Amino acid sequence: MYTYTQLRNFACRVFTKMGCPEDQAELASRALVSADLRGVDSHGVARLSGYVRLWEAKRINPNPDIKIVHETPSTAVVDGDAGLGLVVGPKSMKIAVEKAKKVGTGWVSVKNSNHFGIAGYHSMLAIKHDMIGISMTNASPLVAPTWSRERMLGTNPISVAIPAGKEPPFVADFATTTAANGKLEILQRKNKNTPLGWIQDSDGQPSTNPFEVKNGGALLPLGGDREHGSHKGYCLGSIVDIFSAVLSGASYGPWAPPFVSFLPVAPDMPGEGLGHFFGAMRIDAFQAKDQFKSNMDTWIKRFKSASVVEGQEEVLVPGDPERILEQERMKTGIKLLKPVEDDLSELADKFGLCLSAN
Repeated sequence: MYTYTQLRNFACRVFTKMGCPEDQAELASRALVSADLRGVDSHGVARLSGYVRLWEAKRINPNPDIKIVHETPSTAVVDGDAGLGLVVGPKSMKIAVEKAKKVGTGWVSVKNSNHFGIAGYHSMLAIKHDMIGISMTNASPLVAPTWSRERMLGTNPISVAIPAGKEPPFVADFATTTAANGKLEILQRKNKNTPLGWIQDSDGQPSTNPFEVKNGGALLPLGGDREHGSHKGYCLGSIVDIFSAVLSGASYGPWAPPFVSFLPVAPDMPGEGLGHFFGAMRIDAFQAKDQFKSNMDTWIKRFKSASVVEGQEEVLVPGDPERILEQERMKTGIKLLKPVEDDLSELADKFGLCLSAN
C-alpha cells in the first residue's frame, strides 16, 4: 500500500527529472494522483510512464509558455505550448474562474496540449469559488461512431462539478464511451474479458477481447449499439471534440494525437495537439448562492432517499463513489496493481529515485 503523499511526491520527482519547473511538477502530480485517490486507477500513476515516453519522444514540452492567444471578457483560447495537460488544464481552468469572477461566466478552449488526467479534477477547481465547473477534452482516436468501422473519436470525457451547502458536491465525471480505454488496460493486466458492448473488432463485430483495440478494433460510444442508444454517445463525444478541438484550433477527430508514444502523429494534422474545454459559472450570476446551495441540498437528499431496487442500499448521487473512496484511501492507502508497481519501479531506476510502500 502507498499513501497519497508517497505517490504524489514520487510523481512530482519524476516530472522534475523530465525538466518541469518545481511548481509545475507539483501541480501535475496533484492532478495525476487525484485519480488514484478517487478510484479512477486507470488515469493515475498507471499513466506516469506514458507521460515519460511522450516526453522522450519530444511530444511533451516540460517547461511550456502557456498563454492566451485570443480572448473576450468571458472567453479565451489558450495555447498550451505542448505542455503536460496536467499543468495546462489547471492553469486554463484558473483563467475561466478569473473571467467568471469579473463577468459571471468564463469559457476557455485549449489547443496544443496533452492528456490532462481525470476531467473531474479540473471541474472541481471551480467549487471552492462558489462556481459550477465544467471540463472536457478530446483524446486519442479509439472510438468508432455508430455503424462505423473506423476509429474517429476519443473517449472524450465530460465532467460537471456543482457545489452544495451541507451536502457533498455533485460531481459527474464520465467518458462518452461505454467504458474508458483505461478500464480495458486494467482488464488486460488482470487477464479478464470485457462485457459485451464495450468494443468491436476490426470488422465492426462485437467482441469481449480486451486487446481488440490493439488488433484494429475500436471502443464503442456510450450505449454500445444503436438499439441501446450508441448514437447518443456518438453525439456527446462529437460535442466534446468540437468544443475542445475544432473551437480552439487543436487537432480533432481521427487526427487527435495518440497518447501512446509508439504511434506516429499524422503528418497532415489540421490543428495543434490535444484540445480541452473549461467553463466556470458563478452561482450568484443566476441566484443567491445560499439559496442555490440549500436547493442543491434538498435535491441531493431527495435523490438519495429514493426507494431502491431489491439488493441495493441507496441511490447514489454523482460523485459519491469517488468521494467515499477518496476518504478511505486517504486513511488506508492506495493499493497498486503489480504491473503498475513494476512500471513505477522501472521509472525509479531510470531516474535514480526511491519508490517504497508502507
